[in-house]
Order: sequence, then structure tokens, then C-alpha cells
Amino acid sequence: QVQLQESGPGLVKPSQTLSLTCTVSGGSITTNYYYWTWIRQPPGKGLEWIGYIDYSGGSYYSPLLKSRTSISRDTSKNHITLQLSSVTPEDTGVYYCARGDRWGAFGSWGQGTQVIVSS
Repeated sequence: QVQLQESGPGLVKPSQTLSLTCTVSGGSITTNYYYWTWIRQPPGKGLEWIGYIDYSGGSYYSPLLKSRTSISRDTSKNHITLQLSSVTPEDTGVYYCARGDRWGAFGSWGQGTQVIVSS
């Protein structure tokens, strides 16, 4: 059974770049046809889709965050990395990585990691 684990700094200063890693075990990030997705939840709000990198290395981002987002992968380490630049306090929230399939279902999630943007 695949497991996902997010990691990264819990506190980031405004204007800096947030960098989070999702380590995947129990399955390869290159397996057809999965989409390794980052999702976040600001406090008191619903889930927000950030973007994904797929099994072939292709990526796609939310139009709202595209200019500040980069998602990459390291196949040797079997992990996914999210970078979000120029953060503001509005980027505060719990960040999740999830495995999506071609039908849009997210069958596996990490436990999430809290990120606070504050000086």
C-alpha cells in the first residue's frame, strides 16, 4: 500500500520560498497513470488544489498559483517537491500531497504538514 509523507519547515517568512517534500513509499512515482498532487487548506477554508507532477514528469498548476509554483521530482529518491515563491500570510495552511488517478480520484493522502507564513 502506497504511503505519502510530507516534510518541510513549519515556519516561513514573508517573501521567501516555501519548499516541501513528499516522500513516497510502497510504490513508484513513475507508475502509470498517477498524478502526484499538492493540495492545501488555509485555516477555516476548504481545500485548494495547487498542482501536480505526473508519472511521466509532466506538470500542471493552478492558474491562480502558477506564477509562483514549481513541482518537481527525484525518481532516485522517489519523492516530489513543491516550491512556492514570494509567500505571504495568505499561504498559511496545511499542505497535503496526494496520489490522484486518471479519473480524478485521490486514493492516497499524506497526513499533511502545517505551514505558517509569518515574520
